[in-house]
Amino acid sequence: MLLSISAIVILIMFSAFFSGAETALTAASRPLMHQLEQNGDKRAAIVNALRERKERLIGTLLLGNNLVNILASALATSVMIALFGNAGVAYATLGMTLVILIFAEILPKTYAFRDANATARAIAPTVRFVVMLLSPLTRLVNGLVNLVLGIFGADFRSERGFPSSTELRGAIELHAGEDGSVRHERAMLRSVLDLAEVQVGEIVVHRKNVTAIDIDLPPETIVEQMLASPHTRVPLWKGEPDNIVGVLHGKELFRAMRAAHGDVSKLDIATIASAPWFIPEYTLLLDQLHAFRERREHFALVVDEYGILLGIVTLEDILEEIVGDISDEHDAVVRGVRPQPDGSYLIQGSVTIRDLNREFEWGLPDEDASTVAGLILHESRRIPDVGQAFIFHGVRFEIIRRQRHQITQIKVTPPPSTER
Repeated sequence: MLLSISAIVILIMFSAFFSGAETALTAASRPLMHQLEQNGDKRAAIVNALRERKERLIGTLLLGNNLVNILASALATSVMIALFGNAGVAYATLGMTLVILIFAEILPKTYAFRDANATARAIAPTVRFVVMLLSPLTRLVNGLVNLVLGIFGADFRSERGFPSSTELRGAIELHAGEDGSVRHERAMLRSVLDLAEVQVGEIVVHRKNVTAIDIDLPPETIVEQMLASPHTRVPLWKGEPDNIVGVLHGKELFRAMRAAHGDVSKLDIATIASAPWFIPEYTLLLDQLHAFRERREHFALVVDEYGILLGIVTLEDILEEIVGDISDEHDAVVRGVRPQPDGSYLIQGSVTIRDLNREFEWGLPDEDASTVAGLILHESRRIPDVGQAFIFHGVRFEIIRRQRHQITQIKVTPPPSTER
């Protein structure tokens, strides 16, 4: 009897090991194990190798767990029958249920879950040995399982799940913390994933806000306008502003001035300027980023499906979609958002919805409109008058200023839960 009780205790310990191993190896952080393996951690490499064949791993652990549990229960029933007769069956059932539940399931799984990464690395070599030992029996069991699934028409060979990008977005949203730095990190990570979905037309600098120079002006005037511009690259137009014939780079202009020994009248602006690069508005930001790198250019002109100029996009514009607004000592651009004492914001109509969502995490839709003014026009289905107010998506929009048919300034009042 003492031998049987000792065997039961040992079997319960094995059961606890199998239960804890299953929890630890499935709950351990996959990115952390990958990084540790890259850093030379051999135990992390074993964890990754075991998880690569998850079906065999889970099958082995479940097989071992059930074997020791059934054997422990059989021994306990034998002992109880010897002590109490037929009533021992009930005693053994009740006692072993409690013992297995508490000491072989809840306790080891709770411990393993709370420190899954360390536990997984600690038990990985032992689990690998057990997997190798029970491998023939595990293959037999898995073969029977696959046979049964095949009979019922279940496709067990293909994994159905969500795209990896969806999993990444979920992980980003779980990135804890509400301080400014964490919000900025979340916004950057979201924006990286959005590069493959957002089109250039959604971030284009509209042509009415683009500084351009008439190429037919005297060279002296062109140089003065170039020096007065805060930009290093300026489009050149001929005949009409939409007819862009070149892009003038400040550095190339200065080189030409030096070659002409400072005599501006000798400059041939058409020769100095580079050829314009036109791209369609439907180009994805990720594709355009690769194109900028391949062509080693930072400036492109955006046209619509009819070939009409919409505006420009630069490498900096795409980078700002990831890291947020980038300003230097020459920038004269105002972000266009002014917080008010009552918790509202005065926002220019040209401010993009993506910038607002990134900054304040409002969650406004940007599928049908790229700017705040565009969102109001789309949702209201009208050109509102000054003083009119609307509530869309839980946010209040009040028209403060309008120039002809263009909304130029809006007072935006977010719901209390999103105010900063």
